[in-house]
Amino acid sequence: MFVSNYTDPALNLKGAQYMYTIGIDEAGRGALAGPVVVGAVAVPYGFNLRIKHLPKLKDSKALSSRQREVWYQYIQENPLIFSTSARIYQKKIDKINITQSANIAASYAFEGLLNKLKFSKLPKILLDGSLYLGSKDHKVIPSKTIVRGDEKINSIKLASIVAKVTRDRYLEKLDRRYPEYRFGSHKGYGTKAHFLAIKKYGVLDVHRLTYLKPRTKIKHKIRAISTKMQ
Repeated sequence: MFVSNYTDPALNLKGAQYMYTIGIDEAGRGALAGPVVVGAVAVPYGFNLRIKHLPKLKDSKALSSRQREVWYQYIQENPLIFSTSARIYQKKIDKINITQSANIAASYAFEGLLNKLKFSKLPKILLDGSLYLGSKDHKVIPSKTIVRGDEKINSIKLASIVAKVTRDRYLEKLDRRYPEYRFGSHKGYGTKAHFLAIKKYGVLDVHRLTYLKPRTKIKHKIRAISTKMQ
């Protein structure tokens, strides 16, 4: 069991059924390039996340980039909050599909928290949207998937921030490697600028081919690039 001498007036475990609540959420499900990233965050049951010097906690999509970074730093520095992330890259996504990839990443992230913490009580495990724990070993673990959980559940909101910030930082690295594609701007999603870059410069190995093939305007371009890569 995790034990800390850190005390916080926001923490109230009196009568708690669970010592921790784990929130799990993903980022990058609909992107044309890069990995899907899943964040998992363990928060002590009863922990107050209404903090005066921080922006109001929301789903990562409802926060600015700066606000996400502030919350991400808080998550990393608070000794009572634990987080992990996991990612599945584009080749695996193309092979097994995005749903299975996201669910496997959810299990990887959850496993990462188990490696950090030894729970004396089974944590409450909450996942956003259509996410499930994808590992066969985790099928027997009680968990709950909540539609729009990233709008309702604080631990899932935190997980969405971890996933989003982690993925955005990776795409910013890709941007420095391939500046003509402007990954730092669109983060791999299907914007007009992204499609124009693909048409002009071709398909990269960081792109998800199964996402691009249905797009008839660039289908022949993909085939040409794929032939050169073989």
